[in-house]
Amino acid sequence: MPFMITVGQGIDKPGNTDTSVPKKDHKLSFWQLWNMSFGFFGIQFGWGLQMANTSSIFEHLGARVHQLPLLWLAAPLTGLIVQPIIGYLSDHTWGPLGRRRPYFLVGAIAGSVALILMPNAPSLWMAVGLLWILDTSANVSMTPFRSFVGDLLPEEQRTLGFTIQGIFHGLAGVIASALPWLLHHGFGVIESQENFHTVPMAVKLSFYIGALIFLGSVVWTVITTTELPPEEFEAAHPQMIQPHSNGMVSDIGIALREMPLTMRQLAWVQFCSWFGMFCVFLYFPPAIAHNIFGATSEGTLLYTTGIEWAGLCIAMYNGVCCLFSFILPKLTQQISLKRTHSLCLMSGALGLCSLLWIHNQYVLLLPMIGVGIAWASMLSLPYAMLVNVLPASKSGLYMGIFNFFIVLPEIVAALGLGWIMSHIFAENRLAAVILGGGFMMIAAVLTQRVQTHPETENPDSTQKTFESLVSMH
Repeated sequence: MPFMITVGQGIDKPGNTDTSVPKKDHKLSFWQLWNMSFGFFGIQFGWGLQMANTSSIFEHLGARVHQLPLLWLAAPLTGLIVQPIIGYLSDHTWGPLGRRRPYFLVGAIAGSVALILMPNAPSLWMAVGLLWILDTSANVSMTPFRSFVGDLLPEEQRTLGFTIQGIFHGLAGVIASALPWLLHHGFGVIESQENFHTVPMAVKLSFYIGALIFLGSVVWTVITTTELPPEEFEAAHPQMIQPHSNGMVSDIGIALREMPLTMRQLAWVQFCSWFGMFCVFLYFPPAIAHNIFGATSEGTLLYTTGIEWAGLCIAMYNGVCCLFSFILPKLTQQISLKRTHSLCLMSGALGLCSLLWIHNQYVLLLPMIGVGIAWASMLSLPYAMLVNVLPASKSGLYMGIFNFFIVLPEIVAALGLGWIMSHIFAENRLAAVILGGGFMMIAAVLTQRVQTHPETENPDSTQKTFESLVSMH
């Protein structure tokens, strides 16, 4: 039997009626959407720091270029294991904080501790271990956030809900990626010459700030957003009543066998697009330091400057992601979800491939526009295409399984890119980033074969709601 703690209706009532969850078919206000999504900002802030700085932390601790993919293996492996388990458990548990919010909070506490410790790791393998903890914690918090949209929003607001998560994702990425550069150049945090072989102080301070933001934003969502008790939830959402469970492993196996066709087709799109982005996560900052700034080793000012500039580039594409997320609902209304996603992925592919001809650090910001457009689409439109074809009672489980197709390409990249770097690319980090652009181009083509739900491709009501909420803001 599934584990469930039932509570009285009075235990979980909100203190502010504006943040309470409406009954079935009631639309949420702007501030309700803000509060329920704000914790996503903190999760992505921690993840943004990880994406922009982990490879350079590993290189500071002595990692070689061909070792980086294997050292990053923690990220996809934890996602592969943790996400379906957390999705399943959050579908089948209930406590004083509801179904999803306990996982937000536990992940935020553990992730904040890992953020504080990671830049201070005295050895490479300790840093790798802390990456495992950090990524596991982020997955524990993030997976239920996807299901939160299906739980709390009526169908016509779900694309909007995922879009707002994309906006928070982009905004967090902008600040997190640029923070070391801002602390160094804006607030005068300077690393002395003799300390270049250690993680720069600006990076350490960024991780400390990130820990506070991660925990604080998740606590805000936990406090301000409530979930209906089981009796009320089942009355309001009869389609989400839990069926008889045969146990977690059996239920995951059944879900995999009964996976909707749309999800199977999107799986290939996710595989190729996320393989492309994982190449960026792995090699973009070191590629900028070595290939654009000309750094020959990690223990130099040139390398530190290059890594900081790469952070600004990542901030640039996250900023574009944030702004473009406002355009996505209107664009999908005009040309459909899958055409929009295909065009966005192609923009990212062209941006990454154009790096082959760029040698100026300022011109480097231009292709980040295309990457940001693709990133905005990757963070919202696949979920918008998927959510309406999932059985509502298993949305958490299926969202966890869907993330398989994010982490599986990352595992393939982690196991195979090291050999490619050594034997084919001659340790040219930029070549790996351009390879990522090629895979993103394949994903753009594969998107056109996805068969979407008819309601998903008619988002008129979603657009109207989106425009009204923006005007309220």
